[in-house]
Amino acid sequence: MAALRVVALAACVAAAVAVSYFMRENVPPWTIAVCAVAFVAAFLLGRRMEPGWPTFLFLAGGLLELTALIVVGLAVALPWFLGRVAYQQAALAATGVEAAHLRERTRIAHEVHDTLGHELSLLALQAGALEMNLPPEHQADAAQLRMTAAAATERLADLVFLLRDGDPPAVADLKDLVDRAVASGMRVEFTVEGRTPSTVERTVHRVVQEALTNAAKHAPKSVVLLKVSTADATTVVEAGNDAGLRRGAGSRLGLIALRERVRLAGGTLRTSRGDGRFELVATLPHSGEL
Repeated sequence: MAALRVVALAACVAAAVAVSYFMRENVPPWTIAVCAVAFVAAFLLGRRMEPGWPTFLFLAGGLLELTALIVVGLAVALPWFLGRVAYQQAALAATGVEAAHLRERTRIAHEVHDTLGHELSLLALQAGALEMNLPPEHQADAAQLRMTAAAATERLADLVFLLRDGDPPAVADLKDLVDRAVASGMRVEFTVEGRTPSTVERTVHRVVQEALTNAAKHAPKSVVLLKVSTADATTVVEAGNDAGLRRGAGSRLGLIALRERVRLAGGTLRTSRGDGRFELVATLPHSGEL
């Protein structure tokens, strides 16, 4: 692609030099049209090319004679540099927007930590107290509540790290995640094909986690079919379960957040609901070697 842009810019310079020979005594109307096309093309190329080759091409075209120098400068060199300026301004604007997004994410992370972290910690503490004071036949339920609250606190910590644009601690093995869901009463058929690379492992974990959470909330009696397959530099996560209860407006927030996470990882997330089934498919290209 870079070579094609160099060739295109060279063609603009050559066209400008050729036109300059017809502009020695007068300016035919068609030469204005050619220069206008070269101007637009050079501007667009300036937005997509790094400095280097363009300098040599401008010098090569302009060293022929004064008329060629003027035409190349006005019809090609000037719009190319204007394109570079436009590109740099757009890059600065994008950097500013990204900085604003990071500040907002940090603010949200602090609010989430302050409002939910303390409550979850109290919940885990109260569940521990119940576990000690309840009759033996109910202690197992209290212990499960305490462990669930502790796991929720850990997930909250991961979320805070993510919102702060940091790297959360290493995720649990997918099998452990599925085993915990099965231990809580869910029915899950889980298969893995190929080895998931570390570049997408965290995102795969989140996709599986969200699929299990959705099934537990909206179709707790359904069998959840989970499949993680890796091949051809792509990992695909497929999840399916009975459609269950119709989701309300607020219940889609988890999928919205998951879709954004998958998008940031360079992948796509597709969901569908039909024939009494809810299907989720996440496709994640690998950004590094397996």
